[in-house]
Amino acid sequence: MINNVVLVGRLTRDAELRYTQSNIAVATFTLAVNRPFKNEAGEREADFINCVIWRQLAENLANWAKKGSLIGVTGVIQTRSYDNQQGQRVYVTEVVASNFQLLESRNSQQNTQGHKDHHGGYQQQGYSNQGSSFQNGNSYGQQGSFLEGNTTNLVPDFTRDNNPFGRPTNPLDISDDDLPF
Repeated sequence: MINNVVLVGRLTRDAELRYTQSNIAVATFTLAVNRPFKNEAGEREADFINCVIWRQLAENLANWAKKGSLIGVTGVIQTRSYDNQQGQRVYVTEVVASNFQLLESRNSQQNTQGHKDHHGGYQQQGYSNQGSSFQNGNSYGQQGSFLEGNTTNLVPDFTRDNNPFGRPTNPLDISDDDLPF
């Protein structure tokens, strides 16, 4: 069976960070993901997808990603149920994120949203027990990279003016033999 999810979207609000009774961090957030087509009015519609992330990744997401941040998330779809106060069974389907990536540079976040920025990648692996231990004593396998300091130069600038194929001023001299098709 395959259960993989890859999403790229913007946070609809700051992640809500909480801690379980065993002091394990968990954050919930909603990601707005544009659909690949436009509606009759020529506008893109979005799906709002509920997500949950655990442990150190939850704290990192809550600290670095803010409302409007563009992030990439990978994980699995999970459905759970509970009985509400009226005694009715309620089903909840959400994405359980196993890693996330901030996809905007510091400059683009400051220019578009005024948010404090950080560009880094985080990866959480399942219960592989790789010997990692955290301050709370859990042996939950985790690997990750956390780039600190000024990382603006690590993010490529893909603006149209810096794209050599965006608006060529001179014709491109490419031989048919150089094309892969």
